[in-house]
Amino acid sequence: MSITKEVVLKALATVEDPDLKKDLVTLGMIQGLDIIGKKISFKVVLTTPACPLKEVIKNNCIEALENALGEDIELDIFMTSNVTTARDNAPLLPLVKNIIAIASGKGGVGKSTTASNLAVALANTGAKVGLIDADISGPSIPTMFNVEAEQPSVKQVDGKNVIIPIEQYGVKLMSIGFLTPADSAVVWRGPMASSALKQFIGDVEWGELDYLLIDLPPGTSDIHLTMVQTVPVTGAVIVTTPQKVALADATKGLSMFKQPQINVPVLGVVENMAYFTPEELPDNKYYLFGKEGGQKLAEKFGVPFLGEIPIVQSIRESGDIGYPAVLRQGITQDAFSNLAENVARQIAIRNAEATKTEVVQVRI
Repeated sequence: MSITKEVVLKALATVEDPDLKKDLVTLGMIQGLDIIGKKISFKVVLTTPACPLKEVIKNNCIEALENALGEDIELDIFMTSNVTTARDNAPLLPLVKNIIAIASGKGGVGKSTTASNLAVALANTGAKVGLIDADISGPSIPTMFNVEAEQPSVKQVDGKNVIIPIEQYGVKLMSIGFLTPADSAVVWRGPMASSALKQFIGDVEWGELDYLLIDLPPGTSDIHLTMVQTVPVTGAVIVTTPQKVALADATKGLSMFKQPQINVPVLGVVENMAYFTPEELPDNKYYLFGKEGGQKLAEKFGVPFLGEIPIVQSIRESGDIGYPAVLRQGITQDAFSNLAENVARQIAIRNAEATKTEVVQVRI
């Protein structure tokens, strides 16, 4: 019996993407199918290079084809990815597939540390990533990436000045910290801070990006409203610590995105400083700030729980020296890599299932 494309596709149509709950053929993930005798070659195009189920999907394809055609076939399966997007014909940042807000509601919960490591973890998977430091009065991204002394260059495009972002660890960066002296305070009223964020979005040459993360300041202020009124945001990640006082503010931050007039999908909650593990006792966990507060917050609002990040000395050291903890082997690398996988999965699910996020038009 000769092997036809129809027979191969029928077999592969029994393989589901575990996240999107549809088969690979319907999702258009099977591409470049070629058959020569008993040799079958094709590409499986996943929704993100950070997909943690890559090997599961590949093995399911092998099993489905062998069940349908016998085990004497020769398979050449190339696993690749193309990050999905729900941003079609966007006037601003047209080459950016997904814009992700990183918010907390409260300061001091490690939001910028989480945003920095998430950005680097996504870049490590092969994704194109950018990070905007939207905390105008307290920029910390330059320190965390060891680029405090750097200044972005400017070029002219069609008579307009365009800023070239700083690039470090595979991530394109923009922060007010690159434009002001390190020891001077930025004392600006809300409209000036909002204007700076608009420039970071519209006047920076971001180019093609799979993910642009926006590290928001604490609270629910002008910056947050400027963001949702300037660009359609794919989704928001809420960072909290386990204790009640942090959860109260995280609840407000999460509720802001769920308001009908804003309506930005919440991709999930990440619990930072979830537990302390001494380096010499890696199996011991001490819950300094309480236990499972982030999980309970996620359950309360019916949003995904994206993971726990431990509080360990190496994360603080990495932030101080500007070498993100995700680049160091150990529990911190595992935690942030798992977070990146979970965020990427939720973005893919959101793009497949939810309607497109619109720019907020109403006054709030």
